[in-house]
Amino acid sequence: MIKDKDSKSTIAPVVKSAQVSLPVEEAFKLFTEGVNTWWPLDGNHSVGEKSETETCSIEGWVGGRFIETLKDGTESLWGTVQTFNPPYLFATTWHPGNSSELATYLEIQFSTADGGTLVELTHSGWESRGEDAQKYREGYNSGWDIVFGKYIEKTEK
Repeated sequence: MIKDKDSKSTIAPVVKSAQVSLPVEEAFKLFTEGVNTWWPLDGNHSVGEKSETETCSIEGWVGGRFIETLKDGTESLWGTVQTFNPPYLFATTWHPGNSSELATYLEIQFSTADGGTLVELTHSGWESRGEDAQKYREGYNSGWDIVFGKYIEKTEK
């Protein structure tokens, strides 16, 4: 744990990164517009889980929604877009299945790298989760390995 200048505990962000072979524009577009093609909706990485989830999508503008749509048409808000700067930066609040008061912050940066794009995911703001903050951070640390891994796999196809 890191202590800030006010001596309040701060939980380190979850950080994942990968270099993909896609150009930066395509990598950004796949992550945002193409999220439904790679997000693992058939497991525990959605609110509706296996049988109930139809799609997930990102509305590509500041104030847009990152949402999951169930087969019955019900929508579940995962977050609200905070930054939408194609093809370099996408950021959203993050609270799938929870109220916005429990939101954390998810930021994805895309930068040109040798032969492709460096994609960096940073998930922070765990303090909003109160006493269970560290537990949530640990769960997302392993969860992002799966979800971000699916994105990386999709870039290779």
